[in-house]
Amino acid sequence: MRRPLPATSTKVTSAPSTPPSRWILGVRVDATSYRDATAQVLRWAGDGGSRAVAVATVNNVMEAHDDPSYLEVMNAADLVTPDGMPLVWGLRRLGVASATRVYGPDLTPLVLAAAADAGVEVGFYGSSPEVLSALLDRVRADHPSLEVVYAISPPFGDLSPEEDAAIVDAINASGCRILFVGLGCPRQERWIVDHRGRVGAVMLGVGAAFDFLAGTKRQAPAVLQRAGLEWLFRLGTEPRRLWRRYLRHNPRFVVLFGRQLLRRDGASERARRERILEAKEET
Repeated sequence: MRRPLPATSTKVTSAPSTPPSRWILGVRVDATSYRDATAQVLRWAGDGGSRAVAVATVNNVMEAHDDPSYLEVMNAADLVTPDGMPLVWGLRRLGVASATRVYGPDLTPLVLAAAADAGVEVGFYGSSPEVLSALLDRVRADHPSLEVVYAISPPFGDLSPEEDAAIVDAINASGCRILFVGLGCPRQERWIVDHRGRVGAVMLGVGAAFDFLAGTKRQAPAVLQRAGLEWLFRLGTEPRRLWRRYLRHNPRFVVLFGRQLLRRDGASERARRERILEAKEET
């Protein structure tokens, strides 16, 4: 059974405001919304910009924490949405009370619908040929007026400079203005940031959205997603592939982010005491 889309209009009526951002273990996360993220992507596409959009989970944050080069990649993205509920809770704890989840598999169909309405050409880069074929069938059925001008499942592994240049040329020649990239973390974020300025499109690294929308992998029930337990569902469905990721990253994230909050709260308390002392000295 297909999950319902978020209760958000896909019609883009105005330019979005700049979302507030917070740093979570060194990664900038933007407290955007489905509506604003969709509007931003469409505005960039209309302006002819080459942009990189990442959707961040605990896995992204911890990979960035462990690898300084990947931290630079994540922070170089033009927009980083809070894909995982722990990051939404982190944003709220850091002072953005209105923070909501902007989940890649839900953002993707919203952007597709808005692109269809606006006549903006889209493309897909990633996944296996079988998944990509099923995804395209679903997209064309759901959005019959959408112009899908490019779709490729690239070879596994690193491409030669000549192969990469040929793909860039093909994307640009297609007229694609929004490119959905499904290569998995951290490969897709590295790809979209590395190709910004070369690929003339807004590139969204949406990862598992390809599989979920194609129907080749099951999504967690909404109640588990809201509770921040999607990782547990995915671990149960793909234990051999995901156990290292979740059992290594999740406990460390809790500890490290807890330390970040303690340091922040301690600094705030010291600043408060200093203001009190300064006020007493003035009197």
